[in-house]
Amino acid sequence: MAEEIQANGQDQVELILQKVYLKDASFEAPNAPAIFQQIGETEEQPQVQLNLGHKATKLDETSREVVLTLTLTCMLGDQTAYLAEVHQAGIFGMAGFSAEDEENIIGSYCPNVLFPFARQTIASMIQDGGFPPFLLQPINFDALFAEQQRRQAAGEAAPTLNS
Repeated sequence: MAEEIQANGQDQVELILQKVYLKDASFEAPNAPAIFQQIGETEEQPQVQLNLGHKATKLDETSREVVLTLTLTCMLGDQTAYLAEVHQAGIFGMAGFSAEDEENIIGSYCPNVLFPFARQTIASMIQDGGFPPFLLQPINFDALFAEQQRRQAAGEAAPTLNS
């Protein structure tokens, strides 16, 4: 457990990744097997939409569970080729941070840590589902968090990523 430590009259901060785990995952190919024939017969490019989200739950005074949610929807014309969703979680020990710093850690650092695990799970599910390999590009969670804060201050909706 992370604890606040006094050193020379100053509080020390501590951030520990205690656990990473897959909380939930699902894959659907609602139009299989017909969609596999359509992919081979059409020149139309699949359209992929990525929705990101994360939430944090306080477990105790020094531990937070952070869950990064990735939902990837692939459309071919008006048909869904596949839908893949991953809830990648981690338990982070945090001590000695201000509320603002803790919010920044949860909003950008934690998703940066969890993303490679979620990306690998998504890639495996899509390929195991019979579709061509798909690798999510790196995401700048620092910039997304800053944009989310700006939008919240302005009362706007959160952005959706498309690729």
